[in-house]
Amino acid sequence: MTQFLPFSLEPSWQNFLKEELTQPYLIELAAFVEKEYAQFPDAIYPPRSLIFNAFAQTPVDKVKVILVGQDPYHGPNQAHGLSFSVPAGKKVPPSLQNVYKELYQDLQIPPSSNGCLLPWASQGVLLLNATLTVKRSTPMSHHGRGWEKFTDAVLKKLANQQAPLVFVLWGKSAQEKCRFLYENKAHPHLVLTAAHPSPYSAQNGFFGCRHFSKINQFLTENGVSPIDWQLSS
Repeated sequence: MTQFLPFSLEPSWQNFLKEELTQPYLIELAAFVEKEYAQFPDAIYPPRSLIFNAFAQTPVDKVKVILVGQDPYHGPNQAHGLSFSVPAGKKVPPSLQNVYKELYQDLQIPPSSNGCLLPWASQGVLLLNATLTVKRSTPMSHHGRGWEKFTDAVLKKLANQQAPLVFVLWGKSAQEKCRFLYENKAHPHLVLTAAHPSPYSAQNGFFGCRHFSKINQFLTENGVSPIDWQLSS
């Protein structure tokens, strides 16, 4: 019963996920999230209203690309419900800086000083984290509470669609989460993998992956409009 979710989803997702939204584990997850916000009102990220921002910004019928992240940013005023993204005006995180470097190497789009990826989301890039909430300064603090099960269901249901999509899996966590895409290759989707863009791993195969041009080539070949990756400065 959807009223047990902390927030309702954007209508198209509410309908798309209606069976999942009745699962008992979501009641427990919602209770945990509510308790965390009540107990630590200024230390749970993102703000309540932005937990499902990825869904709000990219309705299900607009999804072209799924960029799978792991945990929301756990610093103040960074997380706003979109993987890898921070609100406009905030310092660009190191991993996203490396994403911009690869974007420049791939498509010669100069790195932006703006870390807000809303323009990508509005074009059909679902910026989905595996876990949708976190406690300040405590990465993975809400891991294992039910979010992963929910986002697994989202990814699997998307993968069952006949329209070709692009799944972008940077790092072992995202790749493990989407293992089902390798185990059953009888799907029309493009699955792109690389090292995580973190400064600790970007040199191990993220730089040079050319995912941005590969995404647009695949979309174009399938009659779907490509993504304009350019961001405002």
